Amino acid sequence: MAASKAFLITMVLAVLTPLVATAAQQTVTNLTLHNLCLYPVWPLITQNIGLPAIPDANDTAGRLDGGGEGLVTLAFPPGAWSGRIVARTGCIDDNDDVCDTGVAPAPTTVTQVSVHGPNGLAEYSVSLVDGFNVPVVVTPHGFEQGDQCPSLGCSVDLDVDCPSDAKAPAGGCRAQGQGHFFKQRCPDTRTTPTDVEATPQRCLQPGELKIVFCPDTSN
Repeated sequence: MAASKAFLITMVLAVLTPLVATAAQQTVTNLTLHNLCLYPVWPLITQNIGLPAIPDANDTAGRLDGGGEGLVTLAFPPGAWSGRIVARTGCIDDNDDVCDTGVAPAPTTVTQVSVHGPNGLAEYSVSLVDGFNVPVVVTPHGFEQGDQCPSLGCSVDLDVDCPSDAKAPAGGCRAQGQGHFFKQRCPDTRTTPTDVEATPQRCLQPGELKIVFCPDTSN
């Protein structure tokens, strides 16, 4: 009798486990962009190769006005998704490929995100490998209590203290030779291709990843 019960429990778990995993993977995460800088930011959202684009992302979030007015929420496509959000500044409105910073070879703060992974895993980071041009912080919302979902990024304007030989003419701080400077000021960023943040993360099924440009540091 006990053996029959054990067999029945095993069969039920075998049926329910993939259903629970599928439900977790179907949890939809939103992407919110909010610009608190005193100047406009032109975000560029690019999916990794072979993945679908976020519908109308670069039209809806083409220009975010400064002072908190620029605010938009987008839905990541269903299924596993990963990509980059690049902060660009000083762009010409009718040609947002012509910008002072955020386009090669100018310095660029890059946010990297992946969502809808195994069990709803979301991963996110702010990379200064290509230099710094805008303070950026990623904050998850709507996750289960106990998950490791910290705010990560750089809220410091590194351009202010950038060494003179690393300053870019149109603004921003070049990455060459500045890895230690970046990491010291912003330990929760990535400054080399193999670098990780000082704060660990394991964030499952967040309802939202909010990316804030020039986050408020007064609190």
